[in-house]
Order: sequence, then structure tokens, then C-alpha cells
Amino acid sequence: MRGPPPNRKPNCNGPGSACLDPRFIGGDGIVFYFHGRKNEHFSLVSDPNLQINARFIGLRPEGRSRDYTWIQALGLLFDSNSFTLEATPSAIWDDEVDHLKFSYNGKELIIPESHLSVWESHETSMRVERTTSKNSIFVTLPEVAEISVNVVPVTKEDDKIHNYQIPSDNCFAHLEVQFRFYGLSSNVEGVLGRTYQPDFKNPAKAGVAMPVVGGEYKYKTTSLVSADCLACVFSQAGTFDQMDSTVLDYGKLDCTGNAFSENGIVCRK
Repeated sequence: MRGPPPNRKPNCNGPGSACLDPRFIGGDGIVFYFHGRKNEHFSLVSDPNLQINARFIGLRPEGRSRDYTWIQALGLLFDSNSFTLEATPSAIWDDEVDHLKFSYNGKELIIPESHLSVWESHETSMRVERTTSKNSIFVTLPEVAEISVNVVPVTKEDDKIHNYQIPSDNCFAHLEVQFRFYGLSSNVEGVLGRTYQPDFKNPAKAGVAMPVVGGEYKYKTTSLVSADCLACVFSQAGTFDQMDSTVLDYGKLDCTGNAFSENGIVCRK
């Protein structure tokens, strides 16, 4: 079988991305930063049939007025199902160690460390594919969303440039992600989701080196798999007026690959 299509890794300079300390590029192509707070959860996307939350990790050096933060985990809700992926903590980064952990409907999910190893749910057709043997995956929710993910550390170079003051016992492994959505409603919410609204006016200030947007109080959730933020619109029924939806095809993620599994796992060469 042939390998995966190109561009299955996140493009941190493309629409729908969230990388670094979190630097987002909205569906409107505008760059903005949302810092949130360390050890708390925020809704990135909330639509009737899809909820995507992020757990933020971080630190606040002495004298700083806010946390430095990174996205450590994602939690997805769709229909009555949940899926989580997270970057596991590590003192020192090692490219030869996998730093990804998964769960599906509350149970740990093991995906073998092999290039193109695939897990697929027969009930929902959700697919999770390793695009390299370690630390990179591609998640597909058919006709709903695609997510490309890398796990990376805070590098010594970034630490020096930004004066994060990263401690020696934690490399702050975190996620680089890029989303591609299909059929979002026009009332989609979330830190990133709202930028896909047809008439959205991005509050990020143009011409500013680091345009920061707020909204922590609107998008905070109580857990990685909760849809209880003030602005959240997710419903387990997942129904909305199809006339009130639009296919949003931002980003450069090729989605032409196919994989099939009888046992939920496929390892292809």
C-alpha cells in the first residue's frame, strides 16, 4: 500500500493551526495569541456536533504578570463519544521516545509505535494514524474534522529568546496542531472556532507583534471532556440545521488516504 498523502503534519503557518505559546491562525487567516491559564481547560471549538477542548500547561516566572502557556492535550466530544490525546511530561526530550497518550470513551487506547499504524472505531469510523512511528498523528472524524498533531518540547533556543526560564526537570512537551473542518455551523464557537463564523470580526490588533485576544471566562471548561463553558453550544444529539452550515476547507491537509482494519489496528509498509 502507498504511504500517507503529503502535508499530514501540522503547518504552524497555516489556517486552523495552534502552535508555540499558543499562537493561533484563525479560519480567517489572522494570527492571534490566546494564553489561557496553566493547568486549566478551554474550548477551542464548540459546535452542535463537535467539541474540542485543550488543556494548557505552563509556568509563571517570578515578576511575570501572566503564565507562559502551551497546549498539552486535546479532548474531543462527538455524539456520545470522547477521545483524548496528550503529550506526556518528560524532564529531557528524546526523539526516540514516544510522548503521546490516547483514550477513547474513557479507556486507554494503545496505538503501536509504527509508521502508518492505524486505529479505527467501527462504531464511528474515527481513525487515528501515526504519520511517523513516534510523536506525530493524524486524526480523522469523517465529514466532520481532520487534525494533524506533533509533540514537541520547548527548545533551548525558544527558552533563551523568550526568557521562559524552563526548569531542568521539565521540557514542557506540548502539541503543535492544525485543524480542518467540514460543515461547521455559522454559529460555531470556541477560541479558534469563532474565527470560522461567516461574519466574525477578529479582535486581534493588526500590526501588533503579538496580538493577544481574551475570552478566558467564556471558553473555560471544567475538564478536558466537558462542554460546559459559557459560550459552548455542543449537544450530544449533535443536530443543527443543515441550511445553517458551511463547508470550511481551510489549511493544506490532503485527505485522500484510506485504511481499513478488521481488528482496529493496521500497520502498513
